[in-house]
Amino acid sequence: MKFTKMQGCGNDYVYVNGASENIPREKKPEVVRFLSNRNFGVGGDGVIFINPSREADFEMEMYNADGSRAQMCGNGIRCVAKYVYDKGLTDSEQITVVSGGSVKYLHLTVERPEGKPEARGVVTRVRVNMGSPVLEPAGIPVVADGPRVVNEPIYVEEREYRMTCVSMGNPHAVVFAHGVAEMELEKLGPLFEHHVRFPERVNTEFVEILDRQTVFMRVWERGTGETLACGTGCCATAVACVLNGLTDTEITVKLLGGELQIRWDREENMIYMTGPAVTVFEGEVDLCFD
Repeated sequence: MKFTKMQGCGNDYVYVNGASENIPREKKPEVVRFLSNRNFGVGGDGVIFINPSREADFEMEMYNADGSRAQMCGNGIRCVAKYVYDKGLTDSEQITVVSGGSVKYLHLTVERPEGKPEARGVVTRVRVNMGSPVLEPAGIPVVADGPRVVNEPIYVEEREYRMTCVSMGNPHAVVFAHGVAEMELEKLGPLFEHHVRFPERVNTEFVEILDRQTVFMRVWERGTGETLACGTGCCATAVACVLNGLTDTEITVKLLGGELQIRWDREENMIYMTGPAVTVFEGEVDLCFD
């Protein structure tokens, strides 16, 4: 099977052309766990199959490293855009991609050789309209009594944290704290992920406010663990920052793997995410099915 390893701000996935590689659906979780393994496989935060679609230009079929399905990945969808353009699957610099039943609109920044504006070029950055944030507890989902979960207490190992919950197609709990760089996410992350208040588990963002336009974030992703970046998590963080009065509506999110620019257009109620997409390497791997 042919594959392409790609990353956005260090959030790395194995990408597979679903139109040319025929992997039985029931075998995909097993294949994903093998490919994602950093010791015995290719290595990555998960696997993304790029499929034909009737709803959009392309479908992003995404899996976490543990083989579970995921609905959306902001860094992943930018790399999908780079994949389909760089490989000639589209000539358009404006495309649509559906993932988890939600269609996203992407604008591609194409870099061409100097003095050759007619050259095809390659995609270097992508802006994604990530849609509207979901704040109703049932739509996230999170167990709560009120209409929103904003700066609400949650108790983890008898310690109180304050969280703001947002769905960007997948569930997020944003926790503001000091000393985020020193936090032991390998211990704390799983406790949030499997907390009884999150019936479908949760991605948890631990965020430190640097100024009105800049924050630092680390993230624990359900089914994967700590990753170097999370695009939907950055979007959820921007929403949480505004709801708590901590930042402006356009911010830079600093991550372990790079930076993303996030803007919440309050009038449209749309989140726009802009960031890089990078091809790391390509290869082939033998798959053996029982």
